[in-house]
Amino acid sequence: WYFGMLSRDRTNNILMNLDYSGVFLVRESKTMPGDFVLCVKEDQKVSHYIINRIQTSNGTLRFKIGDKEFPDMPSLLNFYKTHYLDTTTLIKPAPRVKLLCKFDFSGKDPEDLPFKKGDILEVIAEDEEEWWTARNSNGQVGLIPVRYTQVIENPVSMNRSPGRAPDYQQPQIQQLPTQQVQIPPSFFDVQLPAKAMVILQRIPSAYDKRQLRLEVGEIITVLKMSLNGQWEGRDMRDREGIFPFTHIRFLTQEELRNLPP
Repeated sequence: WYFGMLSRDRTNNILMNLDYSGVFLVRESKTMPGDFVLCVKEDQKVSHYIINRIQTSNGTLRFKIGDKEFPDMPSLLNFYKTHYLDTTTLIKPAPRVKLLCKFDFSGKDPEDLPFKKGDILEVIAEDEEEWWTARNSNGQVGLIPVRYTQVIENPVSMNRSPGRAPDYQQPQIQQLPTQQVQIPPSFFDVQLPAKAMVILQRIPSAYDKRQLRLEVGEIITVLKMSLNGQWEGRDMRDREGIFPFTHIRFLTQEELRNLPP
């Protein structure tokens, strides 16, 4: 999810070319050095939320977004996977651009990443116009000359520029959105309560006791389905809470028959 130094326009191009809301990335702030920006596609726009990096009196770092503070970036992102920013939660990080190497590059400096013609690289950060940070198939990371490569996956228009939005938005975590999310109509044919299997792990913020922790493969009971995508359920330990519907699938009739009594 961390894309390093990325311009606002380039960020807009990346996210607006994706097909769904809730896709996000984190970039460094150019106007406020040392801080970060959480960028999220919400409906037909890209929202940019400033994240201030604050050093406390005892020397520890805190990350502040709106009126909320977190001990680290993963905690912040996990919180907004279960809480709305404006019209969406965080669903998944933006896919990284893949590059095909057109020529050999041996590297000149220790920070360079050597590669051979035909190698596939994954872009980590677009640091400068001519030099990007990339990772190879062995997990090695370094700087590469952009002109020696070409984009082969997740192509993004460099010229498309969505309408200008306010510089930074503030997350509206106190107000649940009224708009509906895209839930398959067949889901509403299911009679509740109903058994479902967790397909995506979810570790909610320790600060919010309403959220239900989910582990892949466990069976939960869906108690209530809401049009905003935040459903209510109960796990095998009889703990109840809310969770995003995208993290589960309902069991088939055969799977239900094979459940232990």
